[in-house]
Amino acid sequence: MNGDAFRVRQIDLGSVCADADAGDTPSLSIFWWKDLPLGMRASLPDELPYSEARLRQFAAEFSAAQLAARSTPLGAPLRATYEGSPKSALCLTAALGAEGLVGRLDELATASSASAQHISVVICTRDRGPALAECLQSVARQRSAPGEVIVVDNSRDGSARPVCIGFPEVRYVHEPRPGLSVARSAGIRESRQDIIAFTDDDVEVHPGWTAEIARAFEERDVEALTGLVLPARLDTIAQRRFQFDMGGFGTTFVPLLFDRRFFDETRPSGAHVWKIGAGANMAFRRSAFDRVGSFDERLGAGAAGCSEDSELWYRLLATGGTCLYEPRAVVFHHHRRDWPGFRQQIRAYMKGHVAALVTQYDNFGDRGNIDRIWKQLPAYFLRTFVKALFEGPPGRTRILAAEVEGWLAGLQFLVRFGWRKRRTSNWLRKKIDDPQGAARTIPVSKSLSKRSDRRPFLP
Repeated sequence: MNGDAFRVRQIDLGSVCADADAGDTPSLSIFWWKDLPLGMRASLPDELPYSEARLRQFAAEFSAAQLAARSTPLGAPLRATYEGSPKSALCLTAALGAEGLVGRLDELATASSASAQHISVVICTRDRGPALAECLQSVARQRSAPGEVIVVDNSRDGSARPVCIGFPEVRYVHEPRPGLSVARSAGIRESRQDIIAFTDDDVEVHPGWTAEIARAFEERDVEALTGLVLPARLDTIAQRRFQFDMGGFGTTFVPLLFDRRFFDETRPSGAHVWKIGAGANMAFRRSAFDRVGSFDERLGAGAAGCSEDSELWYRLLATGGTCLYEPRAVVFHHHRRDWPGFRQQIRAYMKGHVAALVTQYDNFGDRGNIDRIWKQLPAYFLRTFVKALFEGPPGRTRILAAEVEGWLAGLQFLVRFGWRKRRTSNWLRKKIDDPQGAARTIPVSKSLSKRSDRRPFLP
């Protein structure tokens, strides 16, 4: 899968009888039943087009998984296993006694009509004007408009302001202090609604994204939600390596509950909270931040590297909260196109992961976090290296090298005692009057010529 670019195809199995693909290029086919995402398959040209029988097989396979995961009589909701996979509760008696399954699938695939007026959408950005414009255009196409859209500009000179001028419904917030966690906390403070949804500036959201978030919080008593993150394009080798070798941002198409039982089962090995989802597609009740605090500003892009989202999920689960993964809430992510950028991303992911493990140990004293740093991750590196030598795809050892570099860089946080003591408060910081120390809400219509500092952002 290193050669030609993969086309990303969207196929509705509820309305397609035959595959019209000529089969001249590789493809990643994402299957839907109306507005319900079902699954995906990567195929080489000689496997295409799919036959009618093959499409029926896909429909039966994916539909069975959705019915088992979403039908209460068949065992839903499913709880996450140790590895974050669905733990089936389907029993034979329930399956044999079930009736009207096709009709039930049509019902499950009905698009949400829930109002999203109680949702604040927060988009944090830094020096990505064109990508931000595409993201905002997708948010503007929501069939259930959110109550507010807030763009938090984390650049030094407010580079996102000209983009936001073209979207009058957007509220622009300039937060010049560096760090994604800093920017997200600023978005929380500036938001007014009960549900706060986050996405990134390199993402395009599905037209039903906010409506599905609203439905999920109406139907489930959970504090946090994550959704399905699909690739927008797979044109370059770097994009394909991230999706196929590193797993992208997950490939699960059925809803999962991550609760205290999941936390306790995985706690001895450092609770696997990174399995919950991705920060590019997540939402929280405001009460969750009131209870456990905001994002740790030592973590995330612009600081330790990443994992500010998973560390917050760790706090939620450790204190009795529940997170829901709901793949009906869909976004499309533009992966890094170039190899240096991809390698830097992988290094930052691993560095941030180690930093989060240290933070989780300091906060809760769970020894499994330290064991993961010193035992599990080195074992993973060794297994991956051996596998890459004999059967791994080209370039896997280079990706592994970036992971090891990130791990080594992350070890510094074990001995940075000042950093370890500088914990973020468990309560949202109050806004202060100092204009240099707090986020400032600025009308986007303000003259751009008044910007005084045009220095580039330096992490």
